[in-house]
Amino acid sequence: MTPNTTTEGCDWDKIIMGVDPGTNVMGYGILGIKGKKAEMIALGVIELSKFESHYLRLKRIYDRILSLVEQYLPDEMAIEAPFFGKNVQSMLKLGRAQGVAMAAALARDVPITEYEPRKIKMAITGTGAASKEQVREMLKRILNIKESQLLPQLDSTDALAAAVCHFYESTRPVINAGKSSWKDFIAKHPDRVR
Repeated sequence: MTPNTTTEGCDWDKIIMGVDPGTNVMGYGILGIKGKKAEMIALGVIELSKFESHYLRLKRIYDRILSLVEQYLPDEMAIEAPFFGKNVQSMLKLGRAQGVAMAAALARDVPITEYEPRKIKMAITGTGAASKEQVREMLKRILNIKESQLLPQLDSTDALAAAVCHFYESTRPVINAGKSSWKDFIAKHPDRVR
């Protein structure tokens, strides 16, 4: 499927690629960061159901993700972690799909961060139990996305949500960056403690 692209040729500070792994449909979203502002660059899905063999699907994932990395040159990738279900075979296939997407990014030295689905939903909607539709609606508001720019497949907005979650996580102030404790403070400033 042709990606839905909004802005071409912008001078971004950072580009984050989000991926929602799947074995039938894999979503991706490209997020451009300029200062403290995020904007959707592209949104799309990789249709995999037409491939009979799981191995051909994995090859398609690798080829397409590598192509997207080479097209958009992301600085980082945020990927949704598989959630644990009851069907072990489905979990194995989903894990392979995620691993192949990660391998394609790593082939071009793109650092990867993995996020649990609940964490992504919490970052976007404020609740880890949000539906895919709620995530989509919040992304429309957060990023000023027009309905006409969205695809019917919710996998695409799930992928974009992973990128936005990563943007939020990477811009949060780091507390205790130096890993100091009260004990360290006392040792460094004995004159300030009674």
